[in-house]
Amino acid sequence: MSRSDAWRRTAQARGAAVTFTVDGEPVHARAGETVATAMLATGTTFERDRTGAPRAPLCNMGTCFECVATVDDRPLTRTCLTPAREGLTIETSGRL
Repeated sequence: MSRSDAWRRTAQARGAAVTFTVDGEPVHARAGETVATAMLATGTTFERDRTGAPRAPLCNMGTCFECVATVDDRPLTRTCLTPAREGLTIETSGRL
C-alpha cells in the first residue's frame, strides 16, 4: 500500500437537504447533521448569557449543555444531539 492510498478520503453521500427555523429564521442543513452543526455552519447565533456574551457548543457531544434550546416546544434540548430534520422549530431565547 502506498502512502497516498492510506490517506485518501472515502466518498460519503450527504443527506437530503432540509430546512428548519431558528428564532423564526430559516436554516438549511443536510439530513444526518445535528441542529448545532447546522447552526454553527451557517453562523446562526446561539443564546446569550446573563452578561450578553454569546454562547455556543463547547463539546458538541452532549456533555456541556451550552447548546440547549427549545426544540419543537421541548425546553432544554441539546441541539448537538438533535438530528436536523425538515420543519423543526428552534427557539434560543429564554433559557436563563
